Amino acid sequence: MTYPHGSWAGGSLTARSFLKPHHVARAVFHPSWIPESLDPSVDALKKARVIAGAVAAFGVYTFVEGGFAFDEMMNNAATACVVLLFITPLTVGVMLYLWRRSGAGTVAQLREPLVRSLKLLLLFIGSALGTVLIFRLGDAFGTLGGLLTSIVGLWMAFFVIAGAYRISGNFFGTAVVHRCLPPLLATVTAWLMAIPDLVTGDLHGLGLALGFVFILGAPITVTGIALLEMDRLRSRYGIRLAAHPATLPSHPTPARTPTPPPPPYAPNGVVPPQGNPYGPPVGNPYGRPPQGDPYAPGPRNPYHPPPPHSPR
Repeated sequence: MTYPHGSWAGGSLTARSFLKPHHVARAVFHPSWIPESLDPSVDALKKARVIAGAVAAFGVYTFVEGGFAFDEMMNNAATACVVLLFITPLTVGVMLYLWRRSGAGTVAQLREPLVRSLKLLLLFIGSALGTVLIFRLGDAFGTLGGLLTSIVGLWMAFFVIAGAYRISGNFFGTAVVHRCLPPLLATVTAWLMAIPDLVTGDLHGLGLALGFVFILGAPITVTGIALLEMDRLRSRYGIRLAAHPATLPSHPTPARTPTPPPPPYAPNGVVPPQGNPYGPPVGNPYGRPPQGDPYAPGPRNPYHPPPPHSPR
């Protein structure tokens, strides 16, 4: 198995990129070493899984609570970070144990991608907890300090939200370890976020039936999409969750050839057809057609009869 090397962001960050936090989040939380989807259908399923998770995390909660509470969202983000900090290494550790028991490969073969995924996990959790801390301490620095803290906090909030979208798709780059790890981690995380409400009976003020629909709707939806995604990987590419990554077939993504920019003299960015417009056209328009040339000398040329006394 081979893994890509290179810089974390792939050289996509510039000084102007920091004016747009979502650009920085894309470079930081979806680095260049994360492999691309194998085909458009798997990529579409991954996007559907991300949208389902976002609706479950924000849309359903906002509808149930009757409004959007920023402080409550910060608390939920801190809770989610703690859950991710424990459940992600635990789930990956269980899969490493199963792969090691199969005898098809060793854990040492996966050390480099595992370390990269762990760095991405800690980077996201640190960014989210740092954003929560900035908003908590905003009032402790006076008026001017509070204003600066609010500006930094808003930038960090957009940065973390955009990063959460990227993380939900690649789940800390674990696809570089095994293609089936992102849907597996999405399923486990969705159920662990719903189990506390089921155990404590916190139905958010709804009735029993409606409360269970809202609580179980998110993990069931994410689980269904994740199972479909893993089934596509198994049936089309032979990638099974129980198989050690060293035994899986390699499916390199073809390099994308960048489209060269049009020359500066091109009108409206469109290059006209090249060639000599005053030269002869392609082909000989005066050449002999398929039925013959009526002007060529032949046995019976009406415009050039033979002399009457010429020998045959």
